Amino acid sequence: MKYYKHTNRPGFLLGFIDFFTAGVFFLVYMKADGLQDEIESILGHKVMPYWKAYLLGIPTLFIYTLVWMARISEELKEKAIELGVEGPYTSWWHMFGWNVFGLFLMGPAVATHRFFGTLDRVEVELNRRNSHT
Repeated sequence: MKYYKHTNRPGFLLGFIDFFTAGVFFLVYMKADGLQDEIESILGHKVMPYWKAYLLGIPTLFIYTLVWMARISEELKEKAIELGVEGPYTSWWHMFGWNVFGLFLMGPAVATHRFFGTLDRVEVELNRRNSHT
């Protein structure tokens, strides 16, 4: 059974840093923190690596990258509901809406905060379940 050690990530701060580095921060963070592996473990399937989504996002003004993140957010919400984790959850529309309509109001940081809040609570629940087996 997998144990998740990062269950209290500062989502708003990570989103703030990523916003001001135009997504470059997460190119490093996804690999260095093991986040890509954690997401795949939780969702139960391989996910396109962030660096590929980032590169495909460049010619699309990062719309591809945003849709990639929104899809993962929706799957994470579904996993949280399946596990009985209390909301609020991240979702496709939450990620997409804050990144598009809240772009100049620190919306990406708000969306990232909600994403990591959901992820952290899912990981805490999975750790709890794994400790009882």
